Amino acid sequence: MPPSLIEQHLHAGTALPPVTTAAGVIDSHLLGRIDYAEALELQEQLVRQRIDGVRGDTLLLLEHPDVYTIGRRRDTSSLGTLPRLPHPVHVISRGGQATWHGPGQLVGYPILDLNRRGRDLHRYLRALESVVIGVAEGFGVPAGRMEGQTGVWAGGRKLASIGVGVRRWISCHGFALNVDPSMAGFQAIVPCGIAGVEMTSLARERQGITTDGPPPDWRTVAALVPQVLAAVLDRELAAG
Repeated sequence: MPPSLIEQHLHAGTALPPVTTAAGVIDSHLLGRIDYAEALELQEQLVRQRIDGVRGDTLLLLEHPDVYTIGRRRDTSSLGTLPRLPHPVHVISRGGQATWHGPGQLVGYPILDLNRRGRDLHRYLRALESVVIGVAEGFGVPAGRMEGQTGVWAGGRKLASIGVGVRRWISCHGFALNVDPSMAGFQAIVPCGIAGVEMTSLARERQGITTDGPPPDWRTVAALVPQVLAAVLDRELAAG
């Protein structure tokens, strides 16, 4: 019998030290570059296992080959002219408009039981923003929110996109933090449906702050995420 996607990717990836929160332990896995469709199915399998109680909370940290995604919605204008897009498109079960994923961008998929963390999707989105803000600040980049928008911003430019889905209050999808990608993929779309938005990256924002050492790669940034996630969840989401 061939191995499941969970066995294939989690065993092939790097298991980061688990982190403990008031609502339980989160196992974190650094997976490398994974095709988007496979990552989608991997999340689906993990969500089913979390619902069935055979697996605990899990955080996936990875990057994708070039791809566009958009939430299920009638308005797809943020994708621009579909036949002319340079990369594949996936319509998925998260909220939000179009975005790009690709090499040099850190993607985080927390598969968490929100039944134990207050069942509040708005607060969960704000918590994910806090995670990205904390990670960015860990690399010397001041970051924050923009009123009326979901995501994380630095210097008036968008640093990270966030979109989530839930099933029986088990979360999927998550955040995409631009570490040091080519930004060309964003040019063919209206990122997050925000006309005139300028996308940025940790590498770009650090250039104006420090010249100490090379810019971090996405794996180095990923290693900080589990500890920041645990601290934010305990601070901002009530354990129930």
